[in-house]
Amino acid sequence: MAPTDLELVEMARRAAEQAYAPYSGFRVGAAVLTREGDVFTGANVENASYPVSSCAEATVVAYAVAQGNRAIDTVAVACIDARDVEQAYPCGRCRQILAEFDTRRILVSVSDGPWREHTLGELLPHRFRL
Repeated sequence: MAPTDLELVEMARRAAEQAYAPYSGFRVGAAVLTREGDVFTGANVENASYPVSSCAEATVVAYAVAQGNRAIDTVAVACIDARDVEQAYPCGRCRQILAEFDTRRILVSVSDGPWREHTLGELLPHRFRL
């Protein structure tokens, strides 16, 4: 049985607790529900050389793909250190990564507050396509 939206958001929040974020102080977690019903979680992993850091969304998508998944239904993103949900949205790079795997829905949350639901088209209306 697929998790509810609340369960998926809670998984992302728990994943954020495992983040390695000594530079930004923003611990981010993500939970992916694939179209096949599999669930994966991941967290951001920062590096002193910022370009080699990995966002939570990129981490969890890479893991899901490595396990053979190619279609994402929903991703929940949680930044447990953000004061405002505006600080928790996926960056442009991660939005494009989510687009590559046809993500249908994105849930964005902070700490224990409510979340916002979006379609990929709302967050990345003119995504890059070959």
